[in-house]
Amino acid sequence: MRAIPGSRGFIIVSGVLLTVMTAYAQGTRADYERAQQFLGGNLDKLFRGADIFPNWIEGTDQFWYRKPGVEKEFVLVDAEKNTQGPAFDQAKLAQAISSPADRLPFDTFEFVEKGKAIRFEADDQRWTCDLSTYKCTKEKLPPSGESVSPDGRWAAFVDHYNLFVRNLATGAVSQLTHDGEKSWDYATPLPNAATMVQQGTEDVKQPAAVFWSPDFTKLITYRIDSRNAGRFTTLQFVPSDQLRPKAFSYVYPLPGEIVPTATPIVFDLGTGKRVDIQTDPIEIYFQDGPGFDWLKNGKQFHYRFESRGYKRAEFRLVDAETGKVRSVVAEESDKYVDPGETFDELVNEGAEILWTSERDGWNHIYLYNGGTGKLENQVTKGPWVVRRIVRVDEKARQVYFLAGGREAGEDPYLTHLYRINFDGTSLKLLTPENANHAAFVSPDGKYFVDNFSRSDLPGESRLCRASDGSVIRTLEKPEFGGLQKMGWKFPEPFTGRAADEKTETYGLIWRPTSFDPSKKYPVIEQIYTGPQGFFVPKTFASAISFGRGLQAMAELGFIVVMVDGRGTTGRSRAFHEYSYHNLGGVFDDHVALIRQMSERYPYMDISRVGIFGTSAGAYAAAHAMLVHPEFYKVCVSISGDHDARLDKAWWNELYQGYPVGKDYAEQSNATMADRLQGHLLLVHGDVDNNVHPAETMRFVDALIKANKNFDMLFVPNMYHGEGRSLYLVRRRWDYFVEHLLGVEPPSGFELKAPPMGGGGNPRRGAN
Repeated sequence: MRAIPGSRGFIIVSGVLLTVMTAYAQGTRADYERAQQFLGGNLDKLFRGADIFPNWIEGTDQFWYRKPGVEKEFVLVDAEKNTQGPAFDQAKLAQAISSPADRLPFDTFEFVEKGKAIRFEADDQRWTCDLSTYKCTKEKLPPSGESVSPDGRWAAFVDHYNLFVRNLATGAVSQLTHDGEKSWDYATPLPNAATMVQQGTEDVKQPAAVFWSPDFTKLITYRIDSRNAGRFTTLQFVPSDQLRPKAFSYVYPLPGEIVPTATPIVFDLGTGKRVDIQTDPIEIYFQDGPGFDWLKNGKQFHYRFESRGYKRAEFRLVDAETGKVRSVVAEESDKYVDPGETFDELVNEGAEILWTSERDGWNHIYLYNGGTGKLENQVTKGPWVVRRIVRVDEKARQVYFLAGGREAGEDPYLTHLYRINFDGTSLKLLTPENANHAAFVSPDGKYFVDNFSRSDLPGESRLCRASDGSVIRTLEKPEFGGLQKMGWKFPEPFTGRAADEKTETYGLIWRPTSFDPSKKYPVIEQIYTGPQGFFVPKTFASAISFGRGLQAMAELGFIVVMVDGRGTTGRSRAFHEYSYHNLGGVFDDHVALIRQMSERYPYMDISRVGIFGTSAGAYAAAHAMLVHPEFYKVCVSISGDHDARLDKAWWNELYQGYPVGKDYAEQSNATMADRLQGHLLLVHGDVDNNVHPAETMRFVDALIKANKNFDMLFVPNMYHGEGRSLYLVRRRWDYFVEHLLGVEPPSGFELKAPPMGGGGNPRRGAN
């Protein structure tokens, strides 16, 4: 119908056009309201995952797990009898301890008294509840600074930098050391800023660092010398209990600096005898302290030694009686021996040692003689990667492990459970489905629990026989009908080529539930390029409830993507090492893959690409914008380690290199600040416990000197990353809506979402 200007018909046609324009609008209030349904507790109403963690009960074929979901529900499974049911009467227990049944005050417990009772800790009390009468008794837990031996005989604590033990039966106290002093103290892990801020003091209370022998007659501890180590000062601008800001100083070694050192010591609790371990001091490259593991005989223990720059790793065995140390297995590299890729397992009390190494170009298992340190044989081999040793069967001389990349035609990051003989024969695949499998083998080796799924496959958790992988029963299945009712679709895995045009790389694409392929959508990449892992979600739960809320961002009118390029783990050694001395040079792969996505899907408008990330991902997001200003137009950088020279020694010396070279400065965002184009929002918290805000401030200083415009949010009382600050999430959304979509964000919109429940499965986070 033809409309006459000024007539009613013209108004009707205009109304139709307005309706069409509204339907095609992006970044509207309705989009924001829909997006917040994919956050936190709102998402829990739409989705419940199926991944479980079995807690095997010693001496039985039973285990319990916490049912995934918002409510706390505990399930008991008897693998031998093939039964499944409530671990206890939740209503009766809740009544006994005066708690709501769906909000029990504990997440974990243990069966005691041969399964007739359970024990758990809540509100500084240790409860024991009889499961026949539901009569519960409680006792006060030891002070937070005490470490109690598992048999309840001893409590170790630190007072005025020295270590003491208390006999809990008699109350008698023994002082084990006498020469402790500030910054050269005993049994005290190096604390971080978060602990200090939370306790409001630099003199924090933390459990004494002791490692009890199997018979609880001895303990291992250490003395850390941090007197010459570098420190940072955190200034809490808005403390809750006073008007003036508070300052906290703590040890924070930077690359190339003097680092703290720890010397291990053994004490005999019966005699008070001290045995100083005859080893070079253990260098501490960040906070916390070293760890040690006793052998079952209680006469020896072992620990991992790592050289400065992580170019050498050793399995060291210690005689607790004499303090003598023997290096049993050693691994060296001219680049690094990644502690995240190197695992060890003792066989028959150290008679043999299983050790993983990337030495042949792929991470594999090797068998060593524990007495001579001689290599007996390589257990696994091939162009695929062992990701974790799950169980060692000493009698059968077999090892169960998770590995990826072996099965043809699959995403190489997906893991399967395998079993192989120590001599490398009879390799058996136990979880054949094309999915990511996380397996937990029972202590007796008869059963395993398998959580399997893909980002585009719901999967399930199930109980299986370890002999052949056959399924006994399904334990949990995901529930996501609420998502489907909203029009949600699976995120799409995407495979393409890296910038070298030959290396396969993998990504994931999220689309809004209102997706219309005839429209054009700006693209946002969530990035993390830390070489300690890979980060594109590979499981169903993580693809939905990934901690950064990527589906929520898509709902605003974007296509959201993630990419794992060269320089990360899960693939070959060569793939991994691409980022060595090159943390700032790994972004070409990301640009290449997103371009390939847009070639396949023309609705992806790569003239409007944004990027965001946290921690090393924040460095990556800003750096990608600096090296590819023609591609990335908008960036939100959260808690960024923008200059490796100001970041923690361990991470940077490992992955950027040691000794510190000129590449540290060359690849700093501060050094490249004059290349900024587009819109940049920097976010950092004053009490960041991981990456000091000095890194962002150095970047800011360089941007100002380069006369660059940018935006910044400096947030009081914010630790590392956004955490669960919905305000910051909303500000991130607004920034992309304004600068990528080119529309005004809805005025005064406040994100509201109930607390997160148990349905999520966020992947590992920042450096």
